Amino acid sequence: METVTIQINNDKAYKLLKDLEDLDIIKVISKQTEKKEKLSDKYRGSLTIEDGQSLDQHIKDMRQEWNNI
Repeated sequence: METVTIQINNDKAYKLLKDLEDLDIIKVISKQTEKKEKLSDKYRGSLTIEDGQSLDQHIKDMRQEWNNI
């Protein structure tokens, strides 16, 4: 058994997919049940604490410079 992703080009395809599911040929997994990974989880730990603090300070400095213009 494998999972594939398809693109629906016509609303009639939904009925066909439902019919195939009723025949127990396929199982439709809707996008609402799929768990999407949050970006914060995906990139957690990619920066060291020191690099994160340095980046945070740099952002604060840039904002301050912008406000002084």
